[in-house]
Amino acid sequence: MPTNDLKCIDLFAGAGGLSEGLSEAGFYTMFANEIVDEYAQTYRRNHINAKVTTADVRTLDAVAIRRELGLEREELDLLAGGPPCQGFSINAPIRSTLDERNHLFKEYLRFVDAFAPRAILIENVPGLISFEDGATLHDILNALAEFGYGADVRILGAAYYGVPQMRWRTIIIGLRGQNLPLSIFPEPVYHAPIRPNFTTTFNGQSLVKMPAPETDSNFVTVREAIGDLPPLKNGEHGEKTKQYATKPDCSYQRRARTGSPGVINHEAQRLSEINMKRLKYIQPGGNWTNIPDDLLPKGMHRARKSDHTKRYGRVEPNGLASTILTKCDPHWGAYFHYEQDRAFTVREAARIQSFPDHFIFTGSQTQQFAQVGNAVPPLLANAIGLAIKAVLTEGK
Repeated sequence: MPTNDLKCIDLFAGAGGLSEGLSEAGFYTMFANEIVDEYAQTYRRNHINAKVTTADVRTLDAVAIRRELGLEREELDLLAGGPPCQGFSINAPIRSTLDERNHLFKEYLRFVDAFAPRAILIENVPGLISFEDGATLHDILNALAEFGYGADVRILGAAYYGVPQMRWRTIIIGLRGQNLPLSIFPEPVYHAPIRPNFTTTFNGQSLVKMPAPETDSNFVTVREAIGDLPPLKNGEHGEKTKQYATKPDCSYQRRARTGSPGVINHEAQRLSEINMKRLKYIQPGGNWTNIPDDLLPKGMHRARKSDHTKRYGRVEPNGLASTILTKCDPHWGAYFHYEQDRAFTVREAARIQSFPDHFIFTGSQTQQFAQVGNAVPPLLANAIGLAIKAVLTEGK
C-alpha cells in the first residue's frame, strides 16, 4: 500500500470516486466539499479522516478553510475536482451563461488562488473540448496560466486503465511554475475495443491518449468484474451483506474484495412485467433490435436498426459494459445482466466503475445509482494520481 503523505483537497467531490483512486495512489484528502447531502454522507462513510462540508461551494471561504487545515499557501500538493466548466468561456451563449452551475469553474479558481497548490487536477466530460469551438477550454488554460500554472489536457479512455466500460473523461493537469512533462498523463495499460464519438483534437493536436502497440491487449471484461457476485432474481434483495458466489478468479476480483466483509449494495431492482418480457428475447450482446415490434416502446417503432445500439442491451460477458449512468435503466443502455434475467445492482455498477467492495453507498437505491454513475472511476483516478505523484516526488 502506498504511503499517503501527499496532501489533497477534493472539490465537487460527489461520493468520492476521485478521492478513492487518489488515496490508492498515495494522496491524503484533507478536505472535501459536496453540495448534495446524500453524496456527502457516502463520502464521509468511506473517507473518515477527511473534513467534509455539505455546502454550495460559492458560500465557502477558501482562505479560512486553508487556515483551518493548518496550511500555508504553496503547501497543498494537489487541488482536485470536477467543476462544471462549460459556461466559463467569455464567448459562451446565453443558454449557458444563464445557468449558474456553469460558472462554478470560477469557484475552483478561488481555491487555486487561496491555496496555490503544487498541482491541479480537473476532470470533465469529453464535450468540453468542442464546446464553443474550443473557446471554453482556451479560457480555462489561459486562466490557469495567469495563476502561474503550466497546464494541458488529454482525453482518457477508462478501459485503457482497467475499467471494464466504455467511458471517456477529459483530464486537465497543471503544475505551479513549470511546464508539464509528457509523463504527467498516465500511459494506457491495456488495449480495449473503444472508439471516441466526440471531437478529439484541440489546436490541431490529438488529445486522446492511445495505447502503445506493445500494450497488453487483455482488457478487463464484464465477467471478470462481476462474475463472482452472488446471483439474484429480478427484484430480490436478500441479506444486507451477502457471501461471494465463488473464489476470486482474477486480479480484478481480488482487488475488489480487499478489506471487504462481503457483498453490500447488491439488491436487484424490480423490472416491470413488460421489460421482463422483452428480456426473454435478448441474448448476451443483443439489444432492442431483438425484441418483437409489439413489445417495443412506441417511440422506438420507427427507429433505425443501427440507432440506439445499447438500448435494452444484455451485456456481452467477455466485452465491456456501457458507460455506467446515474441509473441503470435498460431503456438507456446495456444494463441487463449477461446470464441472469434482471438489471445490474448498485454493487455491479460500482464494480464496473472499479469501486472496491469495502466502499459502501448510502441513501436510497435511486440515490446510490446516481452516486455510482456520477463518480470518477477509482482505477482511472489511481492511474492519474500515480502519474502526478511521480512528478511531484521526483528527486525526493
